[in-house]
Amino acid sequence: MRFPTAVRRDPAVDAWLRAHDDELGLLARRWFEVARACGPDVRELIHDGQPTACVGDAAFAYVDAFRAHVNVGFYLGAELEDPARLLAGSGKFMRHVKLRPGEPIDAAALTKLVELAFADMQRRVRAASV
Repeated sequence: MRFPTAVRRDPAVDAWLRAHDDELGLLARRWFEVARACGPDVRELIHDGQPTACVGDAAFAYVDAFRAHVNVGFYLGAELEDPARLLAGSGKFMRHVKLRPGEPIDAAALTKLVELAFADMQRRVRAASV
């Protein structure tokens, strides 16, 4: 998915993160910060009510907070290597990791998934521009 309105730091994303100030919001914020830190070409916006991270204008990850869990989602997650088997979902493209407060998180494996999604989208964007 391409979002030409994505910007380096979207005030709407910061507002969303501030508005979700409970335990679930803290989880969402933590993992969105991991996506933000992937590189200088990360851009962001709110899409479908969710903070979305892009490489330039190409979405690679999002977070969302629900009543009892947080999703860390990947737009092309079905194509990511997932040796820790964190990814859930059965869609053609998207996958997510469901996080619940108080449950253990394999932080290293989830960080690796975010970084893999970013690197994969970087490759795709570069290949499309050649």
